[in-house]
Amino acid sequence: MPPKDMHAVLPRLALIGAVLAVIAGLFAWAGGWLTPARVSGGSIADAIEANTGKVFAGTRRAHAKGLCVSGAFVANGAGVALSRAPLFVAGTYAVTGRFSLAGPNPGASDGRNVFHALGLRFALPGGVEWRMALDHVPTFIVATPADFQALMVASTPVAATGKPDPVRMAAFLAAHPETARFMAMMKAAPLPSSFANGTYYSIDAFRFTSAAGVTQAVRWQFEPEDAFGELDKSKLDQMPNDALFDEYIMRARKGPVRWHLMIVPANPRDRTDNGTIAWGPSHRKIDVGTLTLDNAATETTGNCRDLVFDPLILPPGVAASDDPLLAGRSAAYSASFRRRAREGAPADPLSIHQGAAK
Repeated sequence: MPPKDMHAVLPRLALIGAVLAVIAGLFAWAGGWLTPARVSGGSIADAIEANTGKVFAGTRRAHAKGLCVSGAFVANGAGVALSRAPLFVAGTYAVTGRFSLAGPNPGASDGRNVFHALGLRFALPGGVEWRMALDHVPTFIVATPADFQALMVASTPVAATGKPDPVRMAAFLAAHPETARFMAMMKAAPLPSSFANGTYYSIDAFRFTSAAGVTQAVRWQFEPEDAFGELDKSKLDQMPNDALFDEYIMRARKGPVRWHLMIVPANPRDRTDNGTIAWGPSHRKIDVGTLTLDNAATETTGNCRDLVFDPLILPPGVAASDDPLLAGRSAAYSASFRRRAREGAPADPLSIHQGAAK
């Protein structure tokens, strides 16, 4: 290239290099690599691993015990007034999902006072997806990713007792009354007797935008058609190890399991930035369709093991709110996936159990 042309090209190359450097810097900042003290998906995963004291290779760092499910969502058309998301256009859409229990041990007993979770992936026209991470409780235990990481540190068992340091834990709860409130709720509230009869909540708020350009804050919940039943908490330690998963597989064999997707628009004074605060009972609820799950399979034979139910994978017409938990959950799920992908596929205790039961 002639020197004259080279002089003309160099400034453009320098600009491209600068842009790439900025992009790389943003990725590094988002990953927490430039600010080690900043909370990131990796630091949250580290805190969970340190808290549990053991890494179950190849499994999710949280909600490790799970069951794959699939079916369809039938939209009734009522949601189009709220959001231009393709899921709300009247029609039928394929769904893949996963029921799980809180905790890092895929072989843990179902007889624990922990919340039930449901991850969903909706396949929409044009290759669009909507993923959801839902719990059977309407609120979360902390308000921010930093608080969650601090909770993991405060509740890490000490070697002498195998339990959290009571002084450190008491200090955390004193500074975080929302966590103490959540723990009291979990102690007092009934536990669903089946994955099939629990209500599953978005927990975080999101923003819907309609085709007319109207934006509003919402939460949502899936309300079951099966009648609610509760576990006897005094006998949790007597439950068979896989009781809830076995029960759901048997329930699914009897016929489809259904929930109604209820959209809950925010009232004027509702907080959208804090998943620890429940919205009141006076809210309007709009039934926008029916989720039907008609197939259940272990993670070995199902198709959900490698799915990440990232709540920020959203369709047009749906956006994140100002709730910081959303970014924290997304980052932690991604960090967990990267780690378990490196570790390889684990043996699934539920698959082994189901195989032995046949």
